[in-house]
Amino acid sequence: GKTGVPVAENFRLEQSTIADTIQEGQVCVRTLYLSVDPYMRCRMNEDTGSDYLLPWQLSEVGDGGGIGVVEESKHHSLAQGDFVTSFSWPWQTVAILDGSLLQKLDPQLVNGHLSYFLGAAGITGLTALLGIKEKGHVAVGTNQTMVVSGAAGACGSLAGQIGRLEGCSRVVGIAGTDEKCSILVQEMGFDAAINYKKGDVAKQLRELCPDGVDVYFDNVGGDISDTVINQMNQNSHIILCGQISQYNKDMPYPPPLPPAIEKIQKERNITR
Repeated sequence: GKTGVPVAENFRLEQSTIADTIQEGQVCVRTLYLSVDPYMRCRMNEDTGSDYLLPWQLSEVGDGGGIGVVEESKHHSLAQGDFVTSFSWPWQTVAILDGSLLQKLDPQLVNGHLSYFLGAAGITGLTALLGIKEKGHVAVGTNQTMVVSGAAGACGSLAGQIGRLEGCSRVVGIAGTDEKCSILVQEMGFDAAINYKKGDVAKQLRELCPDGVDVYFDNVGGDISDTVINQMNQNSHIILCGQISQYNKDMPYPPPLPPAIEKIQKERNITR
């Protein structure tokens, strides 16, 4: 389907037995970490809205980013005890996988925190970095203001920090709880954060971004994004990373902007 909020009844847990022996080129792995991400909601639609995402199949094992340890190997470049990762890791405690589809990990690169390979040192980190580098047009010394929605999430929390490192002079996050907002400011170096569930977001945004918005890292879409776009400057840039607020609705991806907001985008020459 394309509408509605996923519920526990959409899933089930099964116990099954895997093969006793592995074939040449295969490895038996024990799962250590799984990444559960917003894009997975799109995989619950027959049309995922994206060329590189395949829909999950009914009654098949779900999959996504995962990390595990090799328990047995018949693959020439993988040995017992190696840590490996894949973007299509099955949601199983133990699995037999094709060794050529796995990437070997070096725990020293993340000081032993293997889960970082699914976050800052993984595809979420790359998404934030490449989004800003390729579509943010951040220039050092130009006094740019960046706003990040979904700012406490995996991509958003990194995007704000990367925006600062790339040269933004002001970084403002939007999140859904006071605790998240506090962490953004106190631990992640954001200048300010707005709890969108409290008060007038447009008013707070005007106060916190007095010179308007130059770069918007958009994770959520919907009303929040419309509010931010309203306050964006001439020749500014939207990095379209996600549209979480829209994933339970039946609409194309990326969802179209309302006519009034689209008019602003065109008049102010805002890239999206």
